[in-house]
Amino acid sequence: MSILKLKPSCKDYLWGGRRLIDEYGKQYEGEVLAETWELSCHPDGPSVIENGPYQGKTLQEYIDAEGREVLGTHCSRFRDFPILTKFIDARDNLSIQVHPDNRYALKNEGQYGKTEMWYVMDAGKEAFLYYGFQKEVSIEEFARRIEEDTLLEVLHAVPVQKGDVLFIESGTIHAIGKDILIAEIQQNSNITYRVYDYGRVGKDGKKRDLHIEKALAVTNRVPMVKDKSSYPHIADCDYFTVDKLNLDGKVMKKMEGNVSETSFASILILDGKGTIASGGECVEFQKGDSFFLSARSGAYIVEGTCDALITTIREKAAPVRIGIDIGGRGTTIGLLDVHQKLLACKEIKTQIERPAEAVIEDIGRETLKLLESQKIAIDQCVSLGISVPGTVDKRHGIVRYSNNIKWENVYLRKQISEYLPIPVHIANDADCAALGEALEGAGRECQDVVMLTLGMGVGGGVILDGEIYAGKNIGGSELGHMVIVEDGELCTCGRHGCLEAYVSTTALMRDALRATGKKMTPAEIFEGAKKEDSSLQQVLERYVHRLGIGIVNIANIFRPQLVLLGGELSSQAEVLLPTLRKMVKEGCFGGEYNEYPEIEIAALGNDAGVIGAASLL
Repeated sequence: MSILKLKPSCKDYLWGGRRLIDEYGKQYEGEVLAETWELSCHPDGPSVIENGPYQGKTLQEYIDAEGREVLGTHCSRFRDFPILTKFIDARDNLSIQVHPDNRYALKNEGQYGKTEMWYVMDAGKEAFLYYGFQKEVSIEEFARRIEEDTLLEVLHAVPVQKGDVLFIESGTIHAIGKDILIAEIQQNSNITYRVYDYGRVGKDGKKRDLHIEKALAVTNRVPMVKDKSSYPHIADCDYFTVDKLNLDGKVMKKMEGNVSETSFASILILDGKGTIASGGECVEFQKGDSFFLSARSGAYIVEGTCDALITTIREKAAPVRIGIDIGGRGTTIGLLDVHQKLLACKEIKTQIERPAEAVIEDIGRETLKLLESQKIAIDQCVSLGISVPGTVDKRHGIVRYSNNIKWENVYLRKQISEYLPIPVHIANDADCAALGEALEGAGRECQDVVMLTLGMGVGGGVILDGEIYAGKNIGGSELGHMVIVEDGELCTCGRHGCLEAYVSTTALMRDALRATGKKMTPAEIFEGAKKEDSSLQQVLERYVHRLGIGIVNIANIFRPQLVLLGGELSSQAEVLLPTLRKMVKEGCFGGEYNEYPEIEIAALGNDAGVIGAASLL
C-alpha cells in the first residue's frame, strides 16, 4: 500500500483553542486543542495509520517493518525521520522562543535542531507574530531585557494574513501571536527554549520553565536581512521542500505527480475535499487530512477542490556557510554545506602591505565571484565565519591587534558586511583551526581538544565540551605566549621567553643558523638531523624538549582528551611524537594514577581554519 492516511497526535497546550476540533474535525475530548502532529515519527507524539494492512500501527512501525527504502534515497543522510508537520491553533500568544541548530541540539539534547516553515491558514484582522530582532543586540542587552521584561521592545512584530509564508531558521527568535491558524513543516524535533512567557502558569499552577542560558547560547541576535526566496517552491531547505497545491475545481481540477525512489511525499490538506489515487488505490480526503506516500509509489493524481501542502526531501543542501581563513601570506575562501563539507575553495594573496580596507574589499569581491561561479545566491548563505590571526573582539566583530597581518582596531564585521550582507562571526585563527579539527578532523570523536599550530608563529586553540574556549575577555587562548623560559628569547609579542619564541618555524631556523652558520628551511633542518648532523640533532632535541614543556603545561591546565599538532612542522610526526608522548606521560600531574591526553597530528591541513570559521555560531 502506498497511500497512508494518518491520524495525528494531539497536544493541549494552554494557549490553544478549539478550531481544530470544531472546523477540522479532529477527534479530541479535551476542551483545548493547540496542535495536531499530522506527520510524525517523534516519540513525543507519533502519527498512527488509519487505513490498510498497517491500520493502528504508528508511522515509525510501518517504516521499521518495510525498511527505510520507503523514505527515499534523499533521506539516507538523516539519522531519524527528517520532518514533522503540524496544524497549530493559537487562540492566545505563544511564548517567545528559539530553537537550536543541529550541532547544538545533537550535542546537548540528543535530537535534531529545528528549522521550520509556517503557512498562515487564517488570521484575525490585528494578527501578528514575532520574527527576529529589529536591530542587533548584544548578548548582555539580550539577557538584561529578558530579566527586565522589555524583550518585546526590540523584537520584530510582523503583521500576517491568510496565505503568508515564513521560514524560521534555527537560531531565530520568534513567536506565533494570538488568533492565528498555521500549518507548520519543521525538522523532526521537539526542542524549544522559552525566553519569555507573559508570566503565565501551567496546569500545575506554576510559571512555565524558561531556558535562558540555552537561548542565549543559540540565538542569532541580528535582524533578518531579508526573507529567503524559495521560488518556485514556497519553502526549500536542506530538511524539506514544500509546494502549494491549489485546485479550484474549474480551471484546475486535478494535479498529476510522481513519487520516485528519491523521496516520500507528504500531502497535508488545508481545505476542500477530493480524492488521491495511486497504484490502483483511491482514497478520499477532506479538510484537515494528512497522507504519506512512500518512495517509489510512482504516479499519483489529486482530484477535487482543495488547498494542500506537498512536502518532499531534496538531495542537495541549499544553505551554504562561508568560511574565510585570513593569513599573512594568503587567504582561503571556502563554501561549505550544512554538514561542514567543502563545496568549493579559492585561495588569494592577502597582500598585507595594503590598508586593511583594501584587503577586506578583495576578500569580499572574491567571495562573491566564488559564489557566482558555483551558482549560489547570497540568500542561500546562512552565515559567514572569518578566521583571523591575533586578538579578536568577537562580540563587536573587531580585530583589535594582529602582528601577522599588521591590523589594529579593524572593524572587520562591519566592513565585510558591505559586500556580504549575512550574519558574520569572527574568531582567532588557532581557535578556528581547533574547531575545524574537533568537528571534522582528527578530534571529531572528542569533546575536549587542544590544538597547537606550529608555523611562523604558534597558535593555540582550546575546545572544551565541543565549543571554543575563549574566556570572558577578548584575546582567546594565546597558548603560544605562555612563558617557558624566564628572561628568554625575544618574542614577536614583545615579551621574552614565550613558547612561540622557541617552537615556531622562525625560532627553529634561528637556532639552526646559530648552530651551523647557515640559513636553512625547516625541512632542511630535519633532513640534516636524519643524516646525523650532530649540530642539527642538538637543535631538534632542544626544540622537541621545549615543545614538550608547553604541551605538559597545557595538559595539566586543561586536561584535554587530545592534543593536536598542526601547521608546517606537524609533517615531522616521526621525529616529534615519540618524545612528546613520553614527556606528557611523565609530566602530567598525578602520574600513573591519572589519565593523560593523546598527542596526534591534525588531519585537515589548511582546510581546518576554513571549516572551523564556517562553523562559528
